[in-house]
Amino acid sequence: MQSIILAGGKGTRLRPYTSVLPKPLMPVGDYPILEIVLRQLKADGVTHTTLTVGHLASLIESYFGQGEKLGMDITYSREDHPLGTAGPLGLIEPPKEDFLVMNGDLLTTFPFGEFAEQHKQSGAMCTVGVYRKTVKMSLGVLDLEGDKIVGYREKPELVFPVSMGIYMFSPDVLQYIPKNQYLDLPDLILKLIAEEAAVNTYIFEGIWLDIGRKTDYEEATEVFEAHKSEFLRTT
Repeated sequence: MQSIILAGGKGTRLRPYTSVLPKPLMPVGDYPILEIVLRQLKADGVTHTTLTVGHLASLIESYFGQGEKLGMDITYSREDHPLGTAGPLGLIEPPKEDFLVMNGDLLTTFPFGEFAEQHKQSGAMCTVGVYRKTVKMSLGVLDLEGDKIVGYREKPELVFPVSMGIYMFSPDVLQYIPKNQYLDLPDLILKLIAEEAAVNTYIFEGIWLDIGRKTDYEEATEVFEAHKSEFLRTT
């Protein structure tokens, strides 16, 4: 299985750390977050990974090299200018089989191999990893019928299905990605839906965090230490 990891963002919400260190190299425990991801992918059968890089790309390339340290084949795709989260896929050599795309800043116990197999069996053009995210409201929520209040929920917890930033695609998806043009993954998914392509979901109920904000990063560090063996699984 081939994977493409999006590692070119500037990580603006984690400044000032990311002013000198690309977000994929932010340490979680004893490892950069991207190394944890790559170790998991290798354990789940990924043999070749392309890292799409931009911001401070040379540091990422210096750290991971061609994948020798991890026993993987790692190649790089550099952006000359920002292309969004889907645009970089238009720069890579077209995969010949279904491929995984994911963000490089995720701390998760996601079963990548099982995910890939479900996608393959479904015949979908795209399968999106989905997590049920609980959001606690800090206000009282009113249920209305016209100008009448018919219900009152004080600080309820609402659950939303959210994208995890983990996708499986068939090679046919590349026809929807213009070369060297800005495109985000949500826009690509909407384009596929508009074209009536099959877009499926894979519901995941394990551990999932990104490190996009300082509070997320701090939480991820604590969770990693508490569940280290689950994150550093081996074949």
